[in-house]
Amino acid sequence: MGKRARRKFTDEFKADTVALVRKEANEAEGRGIAQIARDLDLTESAVRLWVRQADVDGGRGPEGALTTEERKELRRLRKENRVLRMEREILKKATAFFVRESQ
Repeated sequence: MGKRARRKFTDEFKADTVALVRKEANEAEGRGIAQIARDLDLTESAVRLWVRQADVDGGRGPEGALTTEERKELRRLRKENRVLRMEREILKKATAFFVRESQ
C-alpha cells in the first residue's frame, strides 16, 4: 500500500467539516470524528487538528495556543527574518571585498 499524495483543503472545506463534527456531536445518534473522517476520505488526525484549531480561533483553546492569524504572522516574520539575515551576510561580504580592493 503506497503513500497517498499530500492533499490541500480550502479553509471553507475545513470549516464545513468542523461544523459537521460539531453538529454530529450534539446529536444523540451522531457519528464520531473517526466515522466522519472515513466518510469524507480524510485522516482522523487531520479532522481532529482542524477541530482543535477552530476551538483556538474561537477563543476556546488552551492558554498560549496560537490562532490561525497568529500562525500566519509568525510564518511571515520568520521568512522576513531569514531574508534580512541573508541580506546582512551579503552586505558584510561586499564590505570586506571593497575594503580589500581599496587597499
